[in-house]
Amino acid sequence: MPALMVHLPSPIAEFWDWHLSAACRDADPAVFFHPDNERGELRARRARAAKQICQRCPVRTACLNYALDAYERHGIWGGYTEGERRTLRRMRDVERPLASTPPGE
Repeated sequence: MPALMVHLPSPIAEFWDWHLSAACRDADPAVFFHPDNERGELRARRARAAKQICQRCPVRTACLNYALDAYERHGIWGGYTEGERRTLRRMRDVERPLASTPPGE
């Protein structure tokens, strides 16, 4: 039986270049992704630490847009938690159809 060949699209450097300038590049990833069952003040403290790194990030907007477009379900991206991004996506999904409707329709 012949081997199944999978052809993936070539990476687009311009799409991923923002990673090279990310403030989190040298940070501990555990700051951005909570362990299972982490709750309360410990989780809030970890999220605040991640958000502080994001605040000074020069590519924060690109990071957030990536996370929203990719429907990232875990971690802090662009300074937003999973729940905060769900809210942003809902708001964005409601606004996009309105924005694409021509005036007077």
